[in-house]
Amino acid sequence: MRSSIRALGGAAAACALVLGTATPAFADPPGAARVEWAPCGEPAEVECGALSLPIDWARPRGERFDLAVARRPATDPAKRVGVLVVNPGGPGGSGVNFALGADRYFSPAVLERFDVVGFDPRGVARSQPVRCSLELLRAAPSAYPADEAGFRALASYNRELAADCRERSGPIYDHADTLSVVKDVDALRKALGERKISYYGISYGTLIGQQYAEEFGRDIRAMVLDSNMDHSLGTRRFNETEAVGAEDSFHEFVEWCDRTPSCALHGQDVAAVWDDLLARADRGEIGRPGDPSLEVTAEEISRIALSAFYGPNWTFLAQLVVDLRAGAPAASALAAEETAHNPFPAVFCQDWAIRVKDHRELSALVERNNRLAPHMRGSALGHTATTGCVGLPERVNNPQHRLRIDHAPKILMTNALHDPSTPYAWAANAHRQSRDTTVLLTYEGWGHGVYGRSDCTTGALDDYLINLRTPRDGARCPGVEPPAEPVAPLDARPRPAGPAPGVPGWLG
Repeated sequence: MRSSIRALGGAAAACALVLGTATPAFADPPGAARVEWAPCGEPAEVECGALSLPIDWARPRGERFDLAVARRPATDPAKRVGVLVVNPGGPGGSGVNFALGADRYFSPAVLERFDVVGFDPRGVARSQPVRCSLELLRAAPSAYPADEAGFRALASYNRELAADCRERSGPIYDHADTLSVVKDVDALRKALGERKISYYGISYGTLIGQQYAEEFGRDIRAMVLDSNMDHSLGTRRFNETEAVGAEDSFHEFVEWCDRTPSCALHGQDVAAVWDDLLARADRGEIGRPGDPSLEVTAEEISRIALSAFYGPNWTFLAQLVVDLRAGAPAASALAAEETAHNPFPAVFCQDWAIRVKDHRELSALVERNNRLAPHMRGSALGHTATTGCVGLPERVNNPQHRLRIDHAPKILMTNALHDPSTPYAWAANAHRQSRDTTVLLTYEGWGHGVYGRSDCTTGALDDYLINLRTPRDGARCPGVEPPAEPVAPLDARPRPAGPAPGVPGWLG
Protein backbone atom coordinates (compact mmCIF):
# COMPACT_ATOMS: atom_id res chain seq x y z
CA MET A 1 0.00 0.00 0.00
CA ARG A 2 1.22 3.48 -0.84
CA SER A 3 0.42 6.72 0.89
CA SER A 4 -0.60 9.94 -0.79
CA ILE A 5 0.82 13.22 0.48
CA ARG A 6 -0.65 16.59 -0.34
CA ALA A 7 0.96 19.99 0.00
CA LEU A 8 -0.29 21.68 3.12
CA GLY A 9 -1.99 25.03 3.28
CA GLY A 10 -0.36 28.33 4.07
CA ALA A 11 -1.11 31.83 5.22
CA ALA A 12 -4.28 33.80 4.50
CA ALA A 13 -4.22 36.30 1.65
CA ALA A 14 -3.94 39.98 2.48
CA CYS A 15 -5.39 42.77 0.36
CA ALA A 16 -3.63 45.80 -1.14
CA LEU A 17 -6.13 48.14 -2.81
CA VAL A 18 -4.49 50.30 -5.44
CA LEU A 19 -5.78 51.79 -8.67
CA GLY A 20 -4.96 50.73 -12.22
CA THR A 21 -5.95 51.66 -15.74
CA ALA A 22 -7.71 49.48 -18.27
CA THR A 23 -6.16 48.34 -21.52
CA PRO A 24 -8.39 47.01 -24.31
CA ALA A 25 -7.98 43.70 -26.06
CA PHE A 26 -7.05 43.78 -29.74
CA ALA A 27 -8.77 42.17 -32.67
CA ASP A 28 -7.92 38.57 -33.46
CA PRO A 29 -5.53 38.04 -36.37
CA PRO A 30 -7.15 36.38 -39.40
CA GLY A 31 -7.68 32.66 -38.86
CA ALA A 32 -6.88 32.77 -35.14
CA ALA A 33 -8.51 30.04 -33.08
CA ARG A 34 -11.09 31.08 -30.52
CA VAL A 35 -12.21 29.66 -27.20
CA GLU A 36 -15.93 28.92 -27.08
CA TRP A 37 -16.91 29.83 -23.54
CA ALA A 38 -19.72 28.30 -21.50
CA PRO A 39 -20.55 28.41 -17.78
CA CYS A 40 -18.46 25.94 -15.79
CA GLY A 41 -21.44 25.27 -13.57
CA GLU A 42 -19.79 25.81 -10.22
CA PRO A 43 -18.94 28.52 -9.41
CA ALA A 44 -21.43 30.21 -11.72
CA GLU A 45 -19.27 33.24 -12.51
CA VAL A 46 -16.42 31.21 -14.06
CA GLU A 47 -16.48 30.23 -17.73
CA CYS A 48 -14.90 27.10 -19.17
CA GLY A 49 -13.78 26.26 -22.67
CA ALA A 50 -11.23 24.49 -24.80
CA LEU A 51 -8.69 25.49 -27.43
CA SER A 52 -7.71 23.04 -30.17
CA LEU A 53 -3.92 22.97 -30.56
CA PRO A 54 -1.30 20.82 -32.31
CA ILE A 55 0.22 18.04 -30.25
CA ASP A 56 3.52 18.56 -32.09
CA TRP A 57 4.20 22.22 -32.84
CA ALA A 58 6.71 21.13 -35.50
CA ARG A 59 3.72 19.60 -37.33
CA PRO A 60 0.94 22.18 -36.87
CA ARG A 61 -1.39 20.35 -39.28
CA GLY A 62 -0.94 17.04 -37.49
CA GLU A 63 -2.85 15.49 -34.59
CA ARG A 64 -4.44 17.89 -32.13
CA PHE A 65 -5.64 18.01 -28.54
CA ASP A 66 -8.00 20.26 -26.61
CA LEU A 67 -6.38 22.60 -24.08
CA ALA A 68 -8.83 23.01 -21.19
CA VAL A 69 -9.23 26.63 -20.07
CA ALA A 70 -11.19 28.48 -17.37
CA ARG A 71 -11.78 32.23 -17.12
CA ARG A 72 -12.90 34.19 -14.07
CA PRO A 73 -13.93 37.62 -15.44
CA ALA A 74 -12.74 40.79 -13.72
CA THR A 75 -15.23 41.74 -11.01
CA ASP A 76 -15.17 45.42 -11.99
CA PRO A 77 -15.17 45.73 -15.81
CA ALA A 78 -14.62 49.50 -15.55
CA LYS A 79 -11.25 48.87 -13.87
CA ARG A 80 -10.24 45.92 -16.04
CA VAL A 81 -6.52 45.90 -16.88
CA GLY A 82 -6.43 42.71 -18.95
CA VAL A 83 -5.81 38.99 -18.58
CA LEU A 84 -3.83 37.29 -15.81
CA VAL A 85 -2.82 33.81 -16.94
CA VAL A 86 -2.06 31.56 -13.96
CA ASN A 87 -0.40 28.21 -13.37
CA PRO A 88 -0.08 26.45 -9.96
CA GLY A 89 2.96 24.30 -10.72
CA GLY A 90 3.61 20.59 -10.65
CA PRO A 91 4.22 19.42 -13.23
CA GLY A 92 0.71 18.08 -12.87
CA GLY A 93 -1.18 20.94 -11.23
CA SER A 94 -4.48 22.05 -12.75
CA GLY A 95 -4.65 25.68 -13.84
CA VAL A 96 -8.39 25.28 -14.42
CA ASN A 97 -8.83 24.40 -10.76
CA PHE A 98 -6.61 27.34 -9.85
CA ALA A 99 -8.89 29.73 -11.77
CA LEU A 100 -11.97 28.17 -10.18
CA GLY A 101 -10.53 28.91 -6.72
CA ALA A 102 -8.81 32.19 -7.57
CA ASP A 103 -11.24 34.18 -5.41
CA ARG A 104 -9.68 32.43 -2.39
CA TYR A 105 -6.15 33.17 -3.52
CA PHE A 106 -5.84 36.62 -5.06
CA SER A 107 -6.79 39.88 -3.40
CA PRO A 108 -9.99 41.74 -4.36
CA ALA A 109 -7.80 44.39 -6.00
CA VAL A 110 -6.40 41.83 -8.47
CA LEU A 111 -9.77 40.15 -9.03
CA GLU A 112 -11.34 43.53 -9.86
CA ARG A 113 -8.85 44.29 -12.60
CA PHE A 114 -7.99 40.99 -14.28
CA ASP A 115 -9.72 38.17 -16.01
CA VAL A 116 -7.98 35.28 -14.24
CA VAL A 117 -7.38 32.59 -16.85
CA GLY A 118 -6.12 29.14 -15.89
CA PHE A 119 -5.31 26.23 -18.17
CA ASP A 120 -4.52 22.58 -17.69
CA PRO A 121 -1.17 22.08 -19.44
CA ARG A 122 -1.00 19.42 -22.11
CA GLY A 123 -0.98 15.96 -20.55
CA VAL A 124 -2.56 17.23 -17.31
CA ALA A 125 -6.06 16.86 -15.86
CA ARG A 126 -8.60 17.82 -18.57
CA SER A 127 -6.05 18.43 -21.35
CA GLN A 128 -5.62 14.90 -22.71
CA PRO A 129 -4.02 13.65 -19.48
CA VAL A 130 -1.13 11.23 -19.44
CA ARG A 131 -2.60 7.94 -18.27
CA CYS A 132 -0.77 4.85 -17.10
CA SER A 133 -1.64 1.41 -15.80
CA LEU A 134 -2.47 1.68 -12.11
CA GLU A 135 -1.30 -1.90 -11.63
CA LEU A 136 2.06 -1.03 -13.19
CA LEU A 137 2.38 2.14 -11.11
CA ARG A 138 1.84 0.09 -7.98
CA ALA A 139 4.53 -2.36 -9.07
CA ALA A 140 7.35 0.18 -9.02
CA PRO A 141 10.64 -1.19 -7.66
CA SER A 142 12.61 0.60 -4.97
CA ALA A 143 13.95 4.00 -5.91
CA TYR A 144 16.91 3.11 -3.66
CA PRO A 145 18.32 -0.01 -5.38
CA ALA A 146 20.84 -2.00 -3.37
CA ASP A 147 23.07 -3.00 -6.26
CA GLU A 148 23.59 -2.77 -10.01
CA ALA A 149 20.98 -5.45 -10.65
CA GLY A 150 18.44 -3.38 -8.75
CA PHE A 151 19.46 -0.30 -10.70
CA ARG A 152 18.98 -2.13 -13.99
CA ALA A 153 15.57 -3.32 -12.78
CA LEU A 154 14.62 0.31 -12.05
CA ALA A 155 15.75 1.40 -15.52
CA SER A 156 13.82 -1.44 -17.13
CA TYR A 157 10.71 -0.56 -15.13
CA ASN A 158 10.89 3.12 -16.15
CA ARG A 159 11.09 2.12 -19.80
CA GLU A 160 8.16 -0.29 -19.40
CA LEU A 161 6.14 2.41 -17.66
CA ALA A 162 6.95 4.96 -20.36
CA ALA A 163 5.82 2.52 -23.06
CA ASP A 164 2.59 1.81 -21.17
CA CYS A 165 1.86 5.52 -20.63
CA ARG A 166 2.65 6.28 -24.28
CA GLU A 167 0.28 3.54 -25.46
CA ARG A 168 -2.55 4.73 -23.19
CA SER A 169 -2.02 8.46 -23.74
CA GLY A 170 -1.06 8.69 -27.39
CA PRO A 171 1.51 11.02 -28.93
CA ILE A 172 0.99 13.75 -26.33
CA TYR A 173 3.19 11.69 -23.99
CA ASP A 174 6.23 12.58 -26.10
CA HIS A 175 5.24 16.25 -26.40
CA ALA A 176 4.46 17.18 -22.79
CA ASP A 177 7.58 19.35 -22.34
CA THR A 178 7.40 22.90 -21.06
CA LEU A 179 8.65 24.43 -24.30
CA SER A 180 5.55 23.02 -26.01
CA VAL A 181 3.41 24.38 -23.16
CA VAL A 182 4.94 27.82 -23.73
CA LYS A 183 3.75 27.74 -27.35
CA ASP A 184 0.31 26.71 -26.11
CA VAL A 185 0.26 29.75 -23.82
CA ASP A 186 1.00 32.10 -26.69
CA ALA A 187 -1.71 30.46 -28.78
CA LEU A 188 -4.03 31.02 -25.82
CA ARG A 189 -3.02 34.69 -25.71
CA LYS A 190 -4.00 35.09 -29.35
CA ALA A 191 -7.24 33.18 -28.85
CA LEU A 192 -8.14 35.51 -25.98
CA GLY A 193 -7.60 38.49 -28.28
CA GLU A 194 -4.91 39.99 -26.06
CA ARG A 195 -1.91 41.90 -27.39
CA LYS A 196 -0.08 41.29 -24.10
CA ILE A 197 -0.78 39.10 -21.10
CA SER A 198 0.11 39.27 -17.44
CA TYR A 199 1.23 36.00 -15.89
CA TYR A 200 1.45 34.54 -12.40
CA GLY A 201 3.23 31.20 -12.09
CA ILE A 202 4.18 29.40 -8.93
CA SER A 203 6.66 26.53 -8.46
CA TYR A 204 6.96 24.58 -11.74
CA GLY A 205 4.74 27.28 -13.22
CA THR A 206 7.75 29.59 -12.97
CA LEU A 207 9.55 27.45 -15.55
CA ILE A 208 6.63 28.04 -17.92
CA GLY A 209 6.94 31.76 -17.21
CA GLN A 210 10.72 31.88 -17.57
CA GLN A 211 10.63 30.12 -20.92
CA TYR A 212 7.66 32.17 -22.12
CA ALA A 213 9.72 35.28 -21.37
CA GLU A 214 12.60 33.84 -23.39
CA GLU A 215 10.41 33.01 -26.38
CA PHE A 216 7.69 35.68 -26.28
CA GLY A 217 9.02 38.45 -24.04
CA ARG A 218 7.46 41.21 -26.15
CA ASP A 219 4.01 39.77 -25.46
CA ILE A 220 4.28 40.17 -21.67
CA ARG A 221 2.67 43.05 -19.79
CA ALA A 222 3.72 41.83 -16.32
CA MET A 223 5.02 38.55 -14.92
CA VAL A 224 5.32 37.26 -11.35
CA LEU A 225 7.47 34.15 -10.86
CA ASP A 226 6.74 32.87 -7.36
CA SER A 227 9.04 30.14 -5.92
CA ASN A 228 11.42 29.71 -8.80
CA MET A 229 12.84 26.79 -10.72
CA ASP A 230 16.47 26.93 -11.87
CA HIS A 231 16.60 25.24 -15.26
CA SER A 232 20.37 25.55 -15.53
CA LEU A 233 21.18 22.79 -13.03
CA GLY A 234 22.72 19.42 -13.82
CA THR A 235 22.05 16.15 -12.02
CA ARG A 236 24.39 16.64 -9.06
CA ARG A 237 23.62 20.29 -8.37
CA PHE A 238 19.86 19.75 -8.76
CA ASN A 239 19.94 17.04 -6.10
CA GLU A 240 22.31 18.90 -3.78
CA THR A 241 20.23 22.07 -3.72
CA GLU A 242 17.02 20.10 -3.16
CA ALA A 243 18.65 18.27 -0.24
CA VAL A 244 19.90 21.50 1.33
CA GLY A 245 16.44 23.06 0.99
CA ALA A 246 14.72 20.11 2.66
CA GLU A 247 17.21 20.03 5.53
CA ASP A 248 16.94 23.78 6.06
CA SER A 249 13.16 23.46 6.40
CA PHE A 250 13.63 20.65 8.92
CA HIS A 251 15.89 22.83 11.07
CA GLU A 252 13.33 25.65 10.92
CA PHE A 253 10.70 23.17 12.20
CA VAL A 254 12.99 22.15 15.07
CA GLU A 255 13.62 25.78 16.03
CA TRP A 256 9.88 26.50 15.95
CA CYS A 257 9.20 23.59 18.30
CA ASP A 258 11.94 24.82 20.64
CA ARG A 259 10.36 28.28 20.91
CA THR A 260 6.64 27.32 20.77
CA PRO A 261 5.06 25.78 23.90
CA SER A 262 2.07 24.45 21.95
CA CYS A 263 4.30 22.28 19.73
CA ALA A 264 3.61 18.64 20.63
CA LEU A 265 7.39 18.05 20.81
CA HIS A 266 8.22 21.19 22.78
CA GLY A 267 10.89 20.63 25.42
CA GLN A 268 12.27 17.54 23.70
CA ASP A 269 15.31 17.04 21.52
CA VAL A 270 13.23 17.19 18.35
CA ALA A 271 16.03 16.16 15.99
CA ALA A 272 16.84 13.11 18.14
CA VAL A 273 13.16 12.15 18.37
CA TRP A 274 12.87 12.44 14.59
CA ASP A 275 16.00 10.40 13.89
CA ASP A 276 14.79 7.70 16.28
CA LEU A 277 11.42 7.57 14.49
CA LEU A 278 13.10 7.05 11.12
CA ALA A 279 15.40 4.39 12.60
CA ARG A 280 12.38 2.54 13.98
CA ALA A 281 10.72 2.78 10.58
CA ASP A 282 13.87 1.30 9.01
CA ARG A 283 13.49 -1.67 11.37
CA GLY A 284 9.83 -2.11 10.42
CA GLU A 285 8.56 -1.03 13.84
CA ILE A 286 6.13 1.70 12.71
CA GLY A 287 2.74 0.31 11.73
CA ARG A 288 0.22 2.06 9.55
CA PRO A 289 -2.69 3.60 11.48
CA GLY A 290 -5.73 1.36 11.05
CA ASP A 291 -3.63 -1.63 10.00
CA PRO A 292 -0.48 -2.10 12.11
CA SER A 293 0.52 -5.09 9.98
CA LEU A 294 1.44 -2.67 7.18
CA GLU A 295 4.68 -0.82 7.75
CA VAL A 296 5.25 2.90 7.37
CA THR A 297 8.64 3.50 5.78
CA ALA A 298 11.15 6.19 6.68
CA GLU A 299 10.82 7.50 3.12
CA GLU A 300 7.06 8.00 3.61
CA ILE A 301 7.62 9.88 6.85
CA SER A 302 10.19 12.15 5.22
CA ARG A 303 7.76 12.85 2.39
CA ILE A 304 5.03 13.78 4.86
CA ALA A 305 7.46 16.19 6.51
CA LEU A 306 8.40 17.75 3.17
CA SER A 307 4.72 18.23 2.39
CA ALA A 308 4.11 19.75 5.83
CA PHE A 309 6.92 22.23 5.19
CA TYR A 310 4.97 23.61 2.22
CA GLY A 311 2.44 25.33 4.54
CA PRO A 312 4.35 25.22 6.74
CA ASN A 313 2.03 23.13 8.90
CA TRP A 314 4.41 22.47 11.76
CA THR A 315 1.65 21.85 14.33
CA PHE A 316 0.29 18.99 12.23
CA LEU A 317 3.73 17.48 11.66
CA ALA A 318 4.68 17.57 15.35
CA GLN A 319 1.45 15.83 16.32
CA LEU A 320 1.92 13.26 13.56
CA VAL A 321 5.38 12.40 14.90
CA VAL A 322 3.90 11.92 18.37
CA ASP A 323 1.12 9.71 16.97
CA LEU A 324 3.47 7.54 14.93
CA ARG A 325 5.80 7.01 17.87
CA ALA A 326 2.88 5.99 20.07
CA GLY A 327 1.19 3.82 17.46
CA ALA A 328 -1.94 5.94 17.78
CA PRO A 329 -4.36 6.51 14.88
CA ALA A 330 -2.71 9.30 12.94
CA ALA A 331 -4.01 12.02 10.69
CA SER A 332 -5.20 11.39 7.14
CA ALA A 333 -1.72 11.98 5.70
CA LEU A 334 -1.29 8.19 5.59
CA ALA A 335 -4.61 7.46 3.86
CA ALA A 336 -4.38 5.77 0.48
CA GLU A 337 -5.38 7.54 -2.69
CA GLU A 338 -5.32 5.90 -6.09
CA THR A 339 -4.84 7.55 -9.45
CA ALA A 340 -3.88 6.51 -12.94
CA HIS A 341 -2.95 10.05 -14.00
CA ASN A 342 0.84 10.31 -14.08
CA PRO A 343 2.03 13.40 -15.97
CA PHE A 344 5.13 14.04 -13.88
CA PRO A 345 7.79 11.91 -15.61
CA ALA A 346 6.40 12.72 -19.05
CA VAL A 347 7.04 16.40 -18.34
CA PHE A 348 10.06 16.40 -16.06
CA CYS A 349 12.08 13.85 -17.99
CA GLN A 350 11.57 15.86 -21.20
CA ASP A 351 12.52 19.13 -19.50
CA TRP A 352 15.64 17.91 -17.68
CA ALA A 353 18.53 15.87 -19.07
CA ILE A 354 19.05 14.40 -15.61
CA ARG A 355 20.23 10.85 -16.15
CA VAL A 356 22.10 8.64 -13.70
CA LYS A 357 23.97 5.93 -15.60
CA ASP A 358 24.62 3.21 -13.02
CA HIS A 359 24.28 2.14 -9.41
CA ARG A 360 27.67 3.52 -8.48
CA GLU A 361 26.72 7.00 -9.63
CA LEU A 362 23.33 6.84 -7.91
CA SER A 363 24.89 5.61 -4.65
CA ALA A 364 27.39 8.46 -4.68
CA LEU A 365 24.54 10.89 -5.26
CA VAL A 366 22.51 9.46 -2.38
CA GLU A 367 25.52 9.45 -0.06
CA ARG A 368 26.28 13.08 -0.87
CA ASN A 369 22.65 14.12 -0.35
CA ASN A 370 22.50 12.29 2.97
CA ARG A 371 25.56 14.18 4.17
CA LEU A 372 23.95 17.47 3.19
CA ALA A 373 20.59 16.51 4.71
CA PRO A 374 21.18 13.89 7.43
CA HIS A 375 17.79 14.32 9.10
CA MET A 376 15.73 14.44 5.90
CA ARG A 377 18.01 11.91 4.15
CA GLY A 378 18.31 14.14 1.14
CA SER A 379 15.19 15.39 -0.57
CA ALA A 380 12.54 12.80 -1.37
CA LEU A 381 11.28 15.15 -4.06
CA GLY A 382 14.64 15.56 -5.79
CA HIS A 383 15.40 11.84 -5.50
CA THR A 384 12.03 10.82 -6.96
CA ALA A 385 12.47 13.21 -9.86
CA THR A 386 15.95 11.86 -10.60
CA THR A 387 15.22 8.16 -10.30
CA GLY A 388 12.04 8.52 -12.34
CA CYS A 389 14.20 9.33 -15.36
CA VAL A 390 16.66 6.43 -14.93
CA GLY A 391 16.85 4.35 -18.10
CA LEU A 392 15.00 6.86 -20.29
CA PRO A 393 16.57 8.40 -23.43
CA GLU A 394 19.26 10.96 -22.72
CA ARG A 395 18.07 13.27 -25.47
CA VAL A 396 15.23 15.49 -24.23
CA ASN A 397 12.92 18.00 -25.89
CA ASN A 398 13.74 20.89 -23.58
CA PRO A 399 17.24 20.50 -22.09
CA GLN A 400 18.59 22.74 -19.35
CA HIS A 401 20.22 26.04 -20.20
CA ARG A 402 21.02 29.33 -18.56
CA LEU A 403 18.11 31.74 -18.50
CA ARG A 404 18.27 34.19 -21.41
CA ILE A 405 15.60 36.88 -21.43
CA ASP A 406 16.21 39.66 -23.96
CA HIS A 407 12.93 41.33 -24.90
CA ALA A 408 10.70 41.41 -21.85
CA PRO A 409 9.63 44.09 -19.38
CA LYS A 410 10.81 43.92 -15.78
CA ILE A 411 9.78 40.57 -14.29
CA LEU A 412 9.21 40.13 -10.55
CA MET A 413 10.75 37.01 -9.02
CA THR A 414 9.98 36.13 -5.43
CA ASN A 415 10.92 33.26 -3.12
CA ALA A 416 10.75 32.30 0.52
CA LEU A 417 14.11 32.11 2.24
CA HIS A 418 13.12 28.73 3.72
CA ASP A 419 11.36 26.99 0.84
CA PRO A 420 11.50 23.16 1.02
CA SER A 421 10.81 22.52 -2.66
CA THR A 422 12.21 25.35 -4.76
CA PRO A 423 15.13 26.37 -2.54
CA TYR A 424 16.09 30.00 -2.30
CA ALA A 425 19.35 29.27 -4.12
CA TRP A 426 17.34 28.52 -7.25
CA ALA A 427 15.69 31.93 -7.29
CA ALA A 428 18.99 33.67 -6.55
CA ASN A 429 20.70 31.84 -9.40
CA ALA A 430 17.86 32.39 -11.88
CA HIS A 431 17.94 36.06 -10.96
CA ARG A 432 21.71 36.27 -11.50
CA GLN A 433 21.22 34.83 -14.98
CA SER A 434 18.58 37.44 -15.85
CA ARG A 435 19.57 40.44 -13.75
CA ASP A 436 18.86 42.93 -16.54
CA THR A 437 15.24 41.85 -16.82
CA THR A 438 14.27 40.53 -13.35
CA VAL A 439 13.87 41.90 -9.82
CA LEU A 440 14.09 39.56 -6.82
CA LEU A 441 11.91 40.07 -3.73
CA THR A 442 12.84 37.84 -0.78
CA TYR A 443 10.31 36.66 1.78
CA GLU A 444 12.29 36.04 4.96
CA GLY A 445 9.94 33.29 6.03
CA TRP A 446 8.86 29.72 5.42
CA GLY A 447 6.87 27.55 3.07
CA HIS A 448 6.31 27.14 -0.64
CA GLY A 449 4.70 30.10 -2.35
CA VAL A 450 5.02 33.75 -1.34
CA TYR A 451 1.80 35.44 -2.46
CA GLY A 452 -0.58 35.91 0.46
CA ARG A 453 2.06 35.38 3.14
CA SER A 454 1.87 38.92 4.50
CA ASP A 455 0.68 42.45 3.76
CA CYS A 456 4.23 43.12 2.56
CA THR A 457 4.39 40.30 0.02
CA THR A 458 0.82 40.63 -1.23
CA GLY A 459 1.05 44.41 -1.42
CA ALA A 460 4.29 44.31 -3.42
CA LEU A 461 3.00 41.71 -5.87
CA ASP A 462 -0.37 43.43 -6.29
CA ASP A 463 1.26 46.83 -6.85
CA TYR A 464 3.47 45.34 -9.53
CA LEU A 465 0.66 43.44 -11.29
CA ILE A 466 -1.74 46.37 -11.25
CA ASN A 467 0.52 49.42 -11.52
CA LEU A 468 3.71 47.88 -12.95
CA ARG A 469 5.70 49.24 -10.01
CA THR A 470 8.51 46.86 -9.14
CA PRO A 471 10.00 46.79 -5.66
CA ARG A 472 13.65 47.66 -5.29
CA ASP A 473 15.83 44.78 -6.46
CA GLY A 474 16.92 42.91 -3.35
CA ALA A 475 13.95 44.11 -1.30
CA ARG A 476 12.90 41.84 1.56
CA CYS A 477 9.65 41.18 3.42
CA PRO A 478 9.87 39.95 7.04
CA GLY A 479 8.70 36.42 7.77
CA VAL A 480 5.33 35.95 9.45
CA GLU A 481 5.24 33.23 12.12
CA PRO A 482 2.91 30.40 11.08
CA PRO A 483 -0.09 29.81 13.37
CA ALA A 484 0.69 27.73 16.45
CA GLU A 485 -2.85 26.42 17.00
CA PRO A 486 -3.74 22.98 15.60
CA VAL A 487 -4.70 23.06 11.95
CA ALA A 488 -5.95 20.38 9.55
CA PRO A 489 -3.61 18.97 6.91
CA LEU A 490 -5.48 20.88 4.21
CA ASP A 491 -7.19 24.23 4.04
CA ALA A 492 -9.65 25.73 1.58
CA ARG A 493 -7.15 28.02 -0.11
CA PRO A 494 -5.63 26.95 -3.44
CA ARG A 495 -1.99 26.00 -3.05
CA PRO A 496 1.00 24.98 -5.13
CA ALA A 497 0.96 21.44 -6.40
CA GLY A 498 2.85 19.31 -3.88
CA PRO A 499 4.84 16.07 -3.65
CA ALA A 500 3.11 12.70 -3.87
CA PRO A 501 4.99 9.62 -2.72
CA GLY A 502 2.60 7.02 -4.09
CA VAL A 503 2.77 7.84 -7.76
CA PRO A 504 5.98 9.79 -8.44
CA GLY A 505 5.42 13.48 -8.92
CA TRP A 506 3.30 16.28 -7.64
CA LEU A 507 -0.38 16.51 -6.78
CA GLY A 508 -2.55 19.46 -7.79
